Amino acid sequence: MVERETMEFDVVIVGAGPAGLSTAIRLAQQAQEKQQELMICVVEKGSEVGAHILSGAVFETRALDELLPDWQSLGAPVSTKVTQDDIYWFNSSEKATSIPHFASPKTFHNDGNYIVSMGNVCRFLAEQAENLGVEIFPGFSAHSLIIEDDTVKGIITGDMGLDKDGNEKDGYMPGMELRAKYTVFAEGCRGHLGKELINHFALDKDASPQHYGLGFKEIWHVDESKHKQGTVVHGTGWPLTGDTSGGAFMYHSENNQVVVGLIVDLNYSNPHLSPFDEFQRMKHHPIFKDVLEGGERIAYGARAIAKGGLHSLPKMHFPGGLIVGCDAGTLNFAKIKGNHTAMKSGMVAADVIVEALAQGKENSDLAEYATAFEQSWAYKELYQSRNFGPVMHKLGKFLGGAYNTLDQNIFAGKLPFKFEDNTPDYATLVDASRAEKISYPKPDGKLSFDKLSSVFLSNTNHEESQPCHLKLKDNSIPINVNLVKFDEPAQRYCPAGVYEVQEIEGQKEFVINSQNCVHCKTCDIKDPSQNICWVTPEGAGGPNYPNM
Repeated sequence: MVERETMEFDVVIVGAGPAGLSTAIRLAQQAQEKQQELMICVVEKGSEVGAHILSGAVFETRALDELLPDWQSLGAPVSTKVTQDDIYWFNSSEKATSIPHFASPKTFHNDGNYIVSMGNVCRFLAEQAENLGVEIFPGFSAHSLIIEDDTVKGIITGDMGLDKDGNEKDGYMPGMELRAKYTVFAEGCRGHLGKELINHFALDKDASPQHYGLGFKEIWHVDESKHKQGTVVHGTGWPLTGDTSGGAFMYHSENNQVVVGLIVDLNYSNPHLSPFDEFQRMKHHPIFKDVLEGGERIAYGARAIAKGGLHSLPKMHFPGGLIVGCDAGTLNFAKIKGNHTAMKSGMVAADVIVEALAQGKENSDLAEYATAFEQSWAYKELYQSRNFGPVMHKLGKFLGGAYNTLDQNIFAGKLPFKFEDNTPDYATLVDASRAEKISYPKPDGKLSFDKLSSVFLSNTNHEESQPCHLKLKDNSIPINVNLVKFDEPAQRYCPAGVYEVQEIEGQKEFVINSQNCVHCKTCDIKDPSQNICWVTPEGAGGPNYPNM
């Protein structure tokens, strides 16, 4: 039995993203107002706050306005207002049709929003939290749950200094028990403890399966003459064809920088599809090429996003804690935005926890959170767009898009229909023998690149010789099942080249290059056998995004 140091807090928050930091700030604000003494701790697996944050991001400030009304005078890195909003249907590799605003869902319109680096916004929020007395521990992964009497009592941080076989190396440090009266899980999309909690407490038994997209993002430094600060471009269509859906984006931020990206919905059926290569191909379309050509790519990252919406939202409360933000799936895909709703879900959590602690309640099941969240504008927004994703899955891009434009623009999301998609994303792949093979062009090193040079730009690193954080439930499945049936799609859906099938001494072997992992969680989501389980590596491992 490992002896662990124990620290006691009133509230432990897992994850220093928008939801977790908003929870912490609101808790501290409320405690000051009520002259309550609260010990609040935030643990963050990234090497620093913001290191693992990847978001587009066009930012709606509604939650920030409520949380920190004086955010401008406090120096929040929120300054590039959207000045132009372009929406396209990409007909082919060369052509695009501009879609007028009246013919697109009004949720896509960005008047009053800002182009930001969400990593830098989180760094700002962390400063505000620390100024209010919140303790933030970056570089510590929340490895496992403390569950006693079927109640969450806190978390255990990851051990440091184990070799790949789990043996102690020099400098070994056991993880700590961080115990709390309430624990808030704000790990972001497909958080591994959130997943465990949802399973343990059957929080999703009344919900549709969660649905996901894989989002890519690059930052480019472009020629000043091509830069139009404040311009936002969204589009759909090519290169995603057939039943593969998703959307492209390009945002002109400050300092002659442009962010460009693609979201590929993970309910695609063709196991030969490579989301990474679709993104590289996309940049050759004239809409993007004309801006990026001659520029320099300075950052790359990839991250799954939860896009199931209201129908896929699990129960967010359980004995001893709450799940908030993208860990639960509060992103509004009709807006392609989730930061503001994640922040609001955390702020509501803080209000409910402060009230419970004031009444002397500890480790209780905060069922009142459900009511409080349902009364918030975040829930109303998710309700209004509840059918957005399922309609696209059921009716396709054209009919689904037409329905959503009508529903959002004319009826404000009140059409009396309920569309649900109850097929999980991992169950949509067809046999490789029945699917069209896709031939991707070689990267040109100017607009398109390979996976390994891209991972290099993400500053990804994991301590050498540590236990692999990509766990296989059955080591035989990749070769005996997935390779035979699906041509082992992990070789293609992973955006970081983690998974390979190699021939070693005449035998096919499944190789896991865990050092490359950018923590996107796609393997945990899309593996057709649900055989890969992503768990946290040692704290501070993974990407180090400076400005994403």
